[in-house]
Amino acid sequence: MPTVAVDKEDLWERLGQSFTTEEFDKLCFDFGIELDEDTTEEVEAAIKKGLPAERPQLKIEIPANRYDLLCIEGISRALRVFLGKGEAPSYKLAYPPGGEKDLLEVRISKETAQIRPYFASAVLHNVTFTQRSYDSFIDLQDKLHQNICRRRQFVAIGTHDLDTITAPFRYEARPPKDIKFAPLNKDKEYTADELMTVYESEKHLAKYLPLIRDSPVYPIIYDSKDRVLSMPPIINSEHSKITLNTRNIFIDITATDLTKLNIVANIISTMFSEYSAEPFTIEPVRVVYPDGRTVITPDLASRPTVARASYINSCTGLTLSGPDASALLKRMSLPSSVNPKNADELAVDVPCTRPDILHECDIMEDAAIAYGFNNLPDTFPTTSTVAQPLAVSKLSDIIRHEWAYAGWVEVLPFILCSHEENFGWLNQTDDGSTAVKIGNPKTLEFQVVRTTLLPGLLKSVRENRSHALPLRIFETSDVVLKDTKRERQARNVRHAAAVWCNKTAGFEVVHGLLDRAMAMLEIPRISSADKEAETGYYIKEKPDPTFFPGRAAAIFYRAPTKKSSVGLKLRSLLHVSEGDLEIGKLGVLHPEVLEKFEIGYPCSALEFSLEPFKKQMPSLWTNDDL
Repeated sequence: MPTVAVDKEDLWERLGQSFTTEEFDKLCFDFGIELDEDTTEEVEAAIKKGLPAERPQLKIEIPANRYDLLCIEGISRALRVFLGKGEAPSYKLAYPPGGEKDLLEVRISKETAQIRPYFASAVLHNVTFTQRSYDSFIDLQDKLHQNICRRRQFVAIGTHDLDTITAPFRYEARPPKDIKFAPLNKDKEYTADELMTVYESEKHLAKYLPLIRDSPVYPIIYDSKDRVLSMPPIINSEHSKITLNTRNIFIDITATDLTKLNIVANIISTMFSEYSAEPFTIEPVRVVYPDGRTVITPDLASRPTVARASYINSCTGLTLSGPDASALLKRMSLPSSVNPKNADELAVDVPCTRPDILHECDIMEDAAIAYGFNNLPDTFPTTSTVAQPLAVSKLSDIIRHEWAYAGWVEVLPFILCSHEENFGWLNQTDDGSTAVKIGNPKTLEFQVVRTTLLPGLLKSVRENRSHALPLRIFETSDVVLKDTKRERQARNVRHAAAVWCNKTAGFEVVHGLLDRAMAMLEIPRISSADKEAETGYYIKEKPDPTFFPGRAAAIFYRAPTKKSSVGLKLRSLLHVSEGDLEIGKLGVLHPEVLEKFEIGYPCSALEFSLEPFKKQMPSLWTNDDL
């Protein structure tokens, strides 16, 4: 969830009262947000030491879909309404004296369809900024860019001093060699090609360059005198930059997603319209598309919808009347009224600042928040059920407890790993039919879903190699394998694995660990040559490139003959056609494997599947869908 830092005293002033940290923490919880940190103590400690310190701040975690709470302006408005200290503001469009014909106009060229086809705009007149409100304005843009705009991929915002530019404006897309201007905070003019090189070394902007770098045309906004306003989504121009002294602000918003464009246009304009000479008024802008279509932006109209008091009651266990439910919704800045013809029906006007309200369940949630989650009645469910752990989870707990009692430490590495870690570093080859691969991995560390627990264990040894020897670690968790017989084309298999790292290899240690696990599962040890034994396990030497030659063995399990149908199902699950089931392996790890994982001591490893040992349960309660 995004975290918003607000000035503590400024927020108290806006709310009309002060709170202790505990009181404000409770208020945040009641409202559905979370106080993450109060920096007052840190600031006071710094002042006592004679160190420079900022004003105390409150760091508040905001739900990811509440874009209206990403700045102090939105938080304070919502909390004032929640506390009953005022009503939700009514945002309105303020047309110039000449009406719609005198609106500022932006014309869009057809070439923009190749790169960022959508455009919106707004104007804030006679704005008065302080340093804190100016910083909040800039910070909100950044929060929106990182959140709904997905790092400017879907939407990019630009703000300009309207008094330095001249309408009408043009939004075009040109070849980069034909674009030249002085970007923000630079005196020299650069072509767009040159800017791609200049900003490669700037951490803040370099991450946005790939958004347009490979395009044959770059988006660019001009005024009527051919002065550049911005090159979205990269940088604004130095000529039109806003300052503390800016009084009239022109906001440009370009996008690849029309829905997100409208949301961002509404949020950025409404949040800071309170600083206009006439608070909460916004001058719209006429946007003319290449096909002649005209759109007036932003659209501040509320969205009418319907909620039912009976639905709210059924979900919360309350017995609210229509007027009571309406009063709760007003506390959450959702104006509503009871239908005079149907006392159960509420007419709700969803404001333009609440795009998170999509369905009736969202309205019900707001009513529950206003009532107070802690105040909701406790009721027994109308049906009674008896819970029980999954069979494989119960098995896992047996292994975890016994190995922990034996002095081994459990680790919880990631289930994703690199392709090399899963195959090449273990001296294994990828046959293309085993591992589930990530289609578009964000990093090289997360390319495949692991098919073995060993990479995570060995990486844990590597990161803890400074600890005293021996290192004894284990994990019981799932691996994922491709399975074309299933609808989802993959299946989870529960494995148990352990690694011993010491100055000596310790094959006998992991062998003993296997014996202990089998003893607790009541699986007897048998000889591989014993054909009379009904059930049991044994190990048998088997070459494996992950392990040192001659120091590797496979683990075999013989399912009880009285459960022959179970044994057949297990053989199918583990792709074994006949004979005893090969369920795992153990041995001394190959030096090449240790070298790739940067481990300087010999290690022994054990890994086997727990699936054959789980008790049969109704398929409805399991992950089995064969």
